Amino acid sequence: MFEPKLKEALAHVQKPGRYTGGEPGSVYKEKENVDVRFAFCFPDTYEVGMSFLGEKILYELLNEHENWWCERAFMPWMDMKAEMEELNLPLYTLESKDPLTAFDLVGFTLQYELSYTNILAMLDLAHIPFYAKDRDDTMPLLVAGGPCVCNAEPLADFFDLMMLGEGEQQLPAVCAEVEKAKKEGISKEELLLRCAKIPGVYIPAFYDVTYQEDGRVDAITPNHEGVPARITKAIIQDMNSVTPPTHFVVPMVGAVQDRASVEVLRGCVRGCRFCQAGYLYRPMRQRDAGLLDRAARDLCANTGYEEISLSSLSTSDHSDLEQILDDFNEWAPQDHVSLSLPSLRIDNFSKSLVEKTTKVRKSGLTFAPEAGTQRLRDVINKNITWDEIERGCNIAFEQGYTSVKLYFMMGLPTETMEDIEGIAETAQRIIELYYKNENKPKGRGVQVTISCACFVPKPHTPFEFVPMDTIESLQAKQKHLLESVHSRKIKVNYHDSRTSFLEAVFAKGDRRLAPLLVEAYRNGCYFDGWEEHFHFDTWMETFEKMGIDPHFYANRSIAVDEVTPWSHMDYGVTHEYLVKEYQKALAEQTTMPCNKKCYNCGASKLLGGPCFDYSKNSI
Repeated sequence: MFEPKLKEALAHVQKPGRYTGGEPGSVYKEKENVDVRFAFCFPDTYEVGMSFLGEKILYELLNEHENWWCERAFMPWMDMKAEMEELNLPLYTLESKDPLTAFDLVGFTLQYELSYTNILAMLDLAHIPFYAKDRDDTMPLLVAGGPCVCNAEPLADFFDLMMLGEGEQQLPAVCAEVEKAKKEGISKEELLLRCAKIPGVYIPAFYDVTYQEDGRVDAITPNHEGVPARITKAIIQDMNSVTPPTHFVVPMVGAVQDRASVEVLRGCVRGCRFCQAGYLYRPMRQRDAGLLDRAARDLCANTGYEEISLSSLSTSDHSDLEQILDDFNEWAPQDHVSLSLPSLRIDNFSKSLVEKTTKVRKSGLTFAPEAGTQRLRDVINKNITWDEIERGCNIAFEQGYTSVKLYFMMGLPTETMEDIEGIAETAQRIIELYYKNENKPKGRGVQVTISCACFVPKPHTPFEFVPMDTIESLQAKQKHLLESVHSRKIKVNYHDSRTSFLEAVFAKGDRRLAPLLVEAYRNGCYFDGWEEHFHFDTWMETFEKMGIDPHFYANRSIAVDEVTPWSHMDYGVTHEYLVKEYQKALAEQTTMPCNKKCYNCGASKLLGGPCFDYSKNSI
């Protein structure tokens, strides 16, 4: 039963379904039979968090243990946050309605740098002190995972424990240590020392950071015996050993991506130099077609979803994709289930793929050339040519598509205004292709939508060394792009360069940013990823008040021999390889996909042998 305070709050908010729980697929357990309670916190709204596949994977995985209970909590929207503060209603989980302080572990996923102040807002609502040093043994263990842990330092002072890499093995190992610690009655410090021995677990308090006079990091050193100088990410060597989840919680309020999803592979072979995920999740490992077919069929049967997404960084690189689609089409059309491939590459787009993914419903078509000229595509190692773009678009038009969405970036290393003009020229050439194609849909026009993001250099990529383009430069390029478009059939969307600037600050920041995050939150900065709630001027005033120069982090080149805030994080790819790829980028040289040839990036050491059988060619 809801407490009176919660009932009162729900009566005054716009979408109470975000906060009630009770969705089909939710897991409920008897508290007296539970030894470990884990609160999975997503630092954004219910609709965004319920679209996150990682939460679904870990929710099912932890709840398979009879004596563990994983529950969910999300960042309340503005109206609910105000109600909770007024009524002194602490942040709770959707399943038990218990406050976060009742849990053994409170875990956050770090997916996006602009969600950092939402983490503080959720801790504030939960009445949990921000800083790890201020929490005693009666407080939950605060843990974090996700891609942003690759540079955990801006948040390091807040968390007791952070996990590098893939959580399917790490998180159960941490929960097992917590269960053991509770039974033995050991201290929090002793528990953390034990957890530090789990592969990929990083205990920020066990490391000291010193700085040079000019502000750069001087050294990051362990302050406890037995703690590794570098933390190596955890990895699942065989993806077939971990079955995809088959019992999603089906949201009551429509999620951003409200559909079934099965992860077909992890990692990527492409080596795009701007793509952090492509480096963090190396090497590529795929699941067998038969396993995927069974998981997808069970998932749709258990949830009632009528759309299933084949999820990965590059689904069309699965060596058995055609077989997977054939297997799915044995049952999906009869069950009125449509297929979605959200990560197709234009260079292996084919008529066969279109036919096999549109038997029930035709979804939108999106390609990502990323840059408007071949020179710049070579710099970023996109490895696609205009001929491949032309071929892919012609196939699409012949299969009945009349609209294409194109993803680009601006602010890329070595970029000029000619490259910006190339974005508009690419869109114009695609329009001309449409009208030249004799097999296009009759009597219908074409629409090309350009979506242009601001490039943010990220840690653990070959472009970690480059400065981000300035806000002023990016705004000038956005203006030039608009002026370069001369057709009403081309629509242009672009990101706010100010939010990208702030993203860069925290992507490449260090521990000195923690007090700034607290101050910014106190000044009303949260939901920074939502345009209507992003207060750039407040952020800049906070930087000035705290005596921190944001340009030092975002707009400064990093020397290839410099100690970075993430130098003690090992994601498999060697520093030497990143430097080599950076130098090749400046020379406009490309590197072929790594399943064609091994370039010794270092990731194979995580598998204990070659990543691929190079006697076969999977592309």
